Amino acid sequence: MRPGVRVGQVWADNDKRSEGRTVRIDEIDARYAYCTVLTTAMPSSRTGQRTRIGLERMRPTSTGYRLLEDAP
Repeated sequence: MRPGVRVGQVWADNDKRSEGRTVRIDEIDARYAYCTVLTTAMPSSRTGQRTRIGLERMRPTSTGYRLLEDAP
């Protein structure tokens, strides 16, 4: 697990193609963060969907994610 990635955190997608997309971390294993989509980048997408994101993407690069809210 990457340091700093914890259940309950809210992360934003930095990819310009997904601008505005946010996810909440629900579970973490050795390789992935399992998340719920809170806001979507496209009107045709749905909130509440579950997705899996590689932990190596949970860093503030142009195609990674940035932390918006820490876990309560």
